[in-house]
Amino acid sequence: MITSAVRTLATELTGDDLPAYVYDLTALRAHARAVRDALPPGLELYYAAKANPAPAVLRALAPHVTGYEVASGGEVDHVRAAVPGAPLAFGGPGKTEGELRRALTLGVERFHVESEQELRLLAGAAEDAGIDTVDVLLRVNLPLDGERVDGEGVLGAALGGAALAMGGRPSPFGLDPEAVERCLPRLSPGGPLRLRGIHAHLASGLDAPAQVAVAAAITDWARKLSERHGLGLTEVNVGGGMGVDYAHPDRRFDWAAYGQGMADLALRHPGLTLRIEPGRALTVYCGWYVTEVLDIKHSGGEAFAVVRGGTHHIRTPATKQHDQPFQVLPTDTVWTRPWARPAVRDEPVTLVGQLCTPKDVLAGRIPVAELRVGDRVAFAMAGAYAWNISHHEFLMHPRPGFHYLEE
Repeated sequence: MITSAVRTLATELTGDDLPAYVYDLTALRAHARAVRDALPPGLELYYAAKANPAPAVLRALAPHVTGYEVASGGEVDHVRAAVPGAPLAFGGPGKTEGELRRALTLGVERFHVESEQELRLLAGAAEDAGIDTVDVLLRVNLPLDGERVDGEGVLGAALGGAALAMGGRPSPFGLDPEAVERCLPRLSPGGPLRLRGIHAHLASGLDAPAQVAVAAAITDWARKLSERHGLGLTEVNVGGGMGVDYAHPDRRFDWAAYGQGMADLALRHPGLTLRIEPGRALTVYCGWYVTEVLDIKHSGGEAFAVVRGGTHHIRTPATKQHDQPFQVLPTDTVWTRPWARPAVRDEPVTLVGQLCTPKDVLAGRIPVAELRVGDRVAFAMAGAYAWNISHHEFLMHPRPGFHYLEE
């Protein structure tokens, strides 16, 4: 449901001000606070900046998160400038030697190492920079074979409902367990590379019970690795991927159940610091993409509404192949044209953008009571993986405006 602050601004903006992204930072802070309160005190909460790296969003989250997960040299620079002094964990595959050197210079606290090659590059960069100790988490790609991982097939069962699998199968992400074993001789308590723990992000789109089951499997595996080799590991990062349901915006991830499950897991593993790194589930609900209807037409018996902007501004419905949830904001403009104001009433309508491609669909065949040229449409759940993943320059339409609302 659109917040009152967003609704007010959406109706005040002129056509030339649209499309526009509108973020309710007050709502974001309240949501982040509720998430933090639902988690056990000892669990560390890092925000995956890739979901929405807007400086205003990063700063709004700062009081409620432990740190930020970054996945490129550009994100390292950007987040360090937006929230100076915040702890950073540098993840992601294909880190260049230059990025590693820059991250070391900027004092990045944790490196999620994805390969044996990357471990060698990091060691060389640390030696060249004269840094005695670099804290490392090895990212592991755990297979779904329960006999090899957890003895009960927990991972396979939990990941079966994942919207996006990042592990549990051949993958460019992370190290297979045998590769982790090969890395261990290069890591020592005295440095220069100090193994602090294990990182794993195996899937996205999981509900709370599945997330807890995956976290338990990862943590159990890390504990056994530590005991087998006498490593004394102190940290396990179980990733993010908390489920977000675009088809049912009111159905939110059960943070209370997840928090209780993680508290129970922490009790089973005293001495381990557990860490999570959600992105989408923290910020998606705070943003709206607001636009207006330019044209309404029928083709082949179906209704189409053409709106300002499109998927070059909000790529999410195209990448996830879903209907972006929206709310119609009726606008009673004075209609001065010599023809009737185009409209659809009590029928399904497909909302499309201005691009010259049939793939520019924001929502398809959605029943509406009424939709008219000039009405505003506020697309919800635009606070993550929206503007920042879109192909902005295609057809060179004007960029949207950006508004950050707070009390």
